[in-house]
Amino acid sequence: MPVIWLIAGVLLAVAELFTLDFVLVMFAAGAFAAAAAGLVGAPVLAQAIIFAATSALGLAAVRPAIKRRLHRGSEPAVMGVEAIEGTQAIVIEEIGEDRGMVKIGGELWRARAYDATQVIEAGAQVRVVEVKGATALVWKE
Repeated sequence: MPVIWLIAGVLLAVAELFTLDFVLVMFAAGAFAAAAAGLVGAPVLAQAIIFAATSALGLAAVRPAIKRRLHRGSEPAVMGVEAIEGTQAIVIEEIGEDRGMVKIGGELWRARAYDATQVIEAGAQVRVVEVKGATALVWKE
């Protein structure tokens, strides 16, 4: 029976990788605990009780603590392009109608002026208004 618990635990842990909700991993922990109980000779009923108790404890106590730790602060972490929008940048190459380059947080980005009539000289500070594809649309403040 311990082998079945181990297989169930591995399958649940792998399934957790696709959900990332910390529910299936609690059941996986219960399955691993039941497998350990089975290895020391516990009867099947005791293994089932250990599985249920460990899973319930994980769902009731461990999962909320993990979620609180990951979602600390009032807003979720901003990642990707959304993290760039609103930041300041330095113009590296003059921004004209269809050309230009800015430095955003140490990275070089192709840039265009948000206002197509605007020409922004090299060295100016700008704010990233929007990102379209690999091009930052900027506004001179």
